[in-house]
Amino acid sequence: MRTTPVALPPGVVALSDHEARARTGLDPNTWAYLDSVAGDGLTRRANRAGWNALQLWPRVLAPLAGLSTEVTLAGSRLAHPLLVAPLAHQRLLHGDGEVASAIAASAQQAGFVLSTLSNVPLETVAAAVRNDQDRGPLWFQLYLQADRARSLDLIRRAEAAGYEALVLTVDAPVNGVRDAERRAGFRLPSGVVAANLASTAAGDGTLAGLLARAPTWADVEWVAAQTRLPLWIKGVLHPADARRAQALGVAGLVVSNHGGRTLDGTPATAQALPQIAKATGGTLPLIVDGGIRRGTDVLKALALGASAVLIGRPVGWGLASAGALGVSHVLRVLRDELEAAMALSGVTSLRDMPDDLLDPNALARQTACE
Repeated sequence: MRTTPVALPPGVVALSDHEARARTGLDPNTWAYLDSVAGDGLTRRANRAGWNALQLWPRVLAPLAGLSTEVTLAGSRLAHPLLVAPLAHQRLLHGDGEVASAIAASAQQAGFVLSTLSNVPLETVAAAVRNDQDRGPLWFQLYLQADRARSLDLIRRAEAAGYEALVLTVDAPVNGVRDAERRAGFRLPSGVVAANLASTAAGDGTLAGLLARAPTWADVEWVAAQTRLPLWIKGVLHPADARRAQALGVAGLVVSNHGGRTLDGTPATAQALPQIAKATGGTLPLIVDGGIRRGTDVLKALALGASAVLIGRPVGWGLASAGALGVSHVLRVLRDELEAAMALSGVTSLRDMPDDLLDPNALARQTACE
């Protein structure tokens, strides 16, 4: 854990540079947590391979004056399509934890989604940024708790603190089998706690207990009925689940495989995204995450039907590398790369994406693998 500001050295120009700094700067216990994946890492590799397999089909000599990264997400205009994903236990990475990431996101006009497992109380994080007029969306990610009373308490606290939507994560009823964490004997160090949760009476932690209270569609309906906030569902990969969520009237979906940290061997999110866009008829807002490392990946994601993207591990790299400055730099790099990719592809507006932005041969090859 770093607790003092760190200036960016001249050689840090890409997200991979922050990854290298995080890898060398963090202790093995923390790196195992941040970098760990389920099983053999098939899903994480598939995520990257999915974006790499898609090829941009640029048009030349297009008029580029007025190029804009603005998007519309669930009726709101955003400066760009980047949101910070709900990354747990950020004080493992830097002493300022989630406050640093939230302030960096606000400075870069990026959306911010706070994890239930934040090390800083949700009220403190919201208070740090909610009055910033130029910030992006401020959302709260919800893990359902051992009983509905505790879940309802989190919902009410999020509403009172000024969060503007709930993001219900549904793809992690149990932890994935993460070998790196087990080899490292990972545990939270003293003083790093889930600040939003009671320290006692956490419920039956056995596998049987976890399975008994795993979220169901009835829980989605219950959460929707309890809150005035828009409800997003995070962790959807199957078109049938997307249609069912749409029928319940959710605000939108996050197409996600948890960055490969839960179930190994799932489809890449780049493969699942167009299927879910098709299943929902292009009328339900979609956000995607998983393996997005370049501005070109962001452009590809929007070409496949996403309205925005969530950035997870790279935010952790930036936070470990240089605190709020590092997170801000990660987001700025992605936005700058997105603008360059748009210009070089002949795209001036993300709200009016050309139908032929992706090479149909590469797209067909990827579709054939689904």
